[in-house]
Amino acid sequence: MSVKDKVALVTGAASGIGKRIAEVFADNGAHIAIADVNLAGAQAAAEDIRRRGVKATALAMDVTDEAAVEAGVAKTVADLGRIDILVSNAGIQIVNPVDKFSYADWKRLLAIHVDGAFLTTRACLQHMYAAGRGGAIIYMGSVHSKEASPLKAPYVTAKHALLGLARAVAKEGAAHKVRANVICPGFVRTPLVEKQIPEQAREFGISEADVIKNIMLKNTVDGEFTTLDDVAQCALFFAGFETNALTGQSIIVSHGWHME
Repeated sequence: MSVKDKVALVTGAASGIGKRIAEVFADNGAHIAIADVNLAGAQAAAEDIRRRGVKATALAMDVTDEAAVEAGVAKTVADLGRIDILVSNAGIQIVNPVDKFSYADWKRLLAIHVDGAFLTTRACLQHMYAAGRGGAIIYMGSVHSKEASPLKAPYVTAKHALLGLARAVAKEGAAHKVRANVICPGFVRTPLVEKQIPEQAREFGISEADVIKNIMLKNTVDGEFTTLDDVAQCALFFAGFETNALTGQSIIVSHGWHME
């Protein structure tokens, strides 16, 4: 169970969860393609990865842009020689009740989470199948892949959809030794979550401290946020598990926020 000398493409990797996954993979010997809409951020992250003793490349990638995705995956193979692991992590959050949600925001969120997962998966599978070495597709789901919360209808919809995509890819990819799995984190204190705290405070008419205590962490077993390392270590586990014994599955990493 190792990622040493494998090549991982991580989307949304200029910051947050994606960046930490890239760092942990690099610390375990993987070469990394940092993909993000923020090219400067991706370049800085890639430079940090190189200082860890592995190869890295930076990609300007809007995951909803078919041409950009195809070009980014091709550049990954050209720069790093192969592609063994995709971590489909790019995402956004928009908080609003359904009756006030604009159609444009609905479409934007689903495009990034679902269309982006499809486009990056398709492009990577083509290379993985042709190379014949197998591979791992890892989707960044959420506890909201399993249940719902108010104000997050498109996010919940998108994260549920990733479970179905992973299962379909697992069925199709098995003959090629390509596995597909989903990580379902609880609340991780990233900029995405920080942004939600004042938004939810305004919407519910409560303090930001109450949002954290009574909404975000209420259902955890220890009142703790899920950490970047919690999620990155699960990604490392999925990436390094090289048989079809573990495919089409999801792991909930939430300090007990959701259990099944």
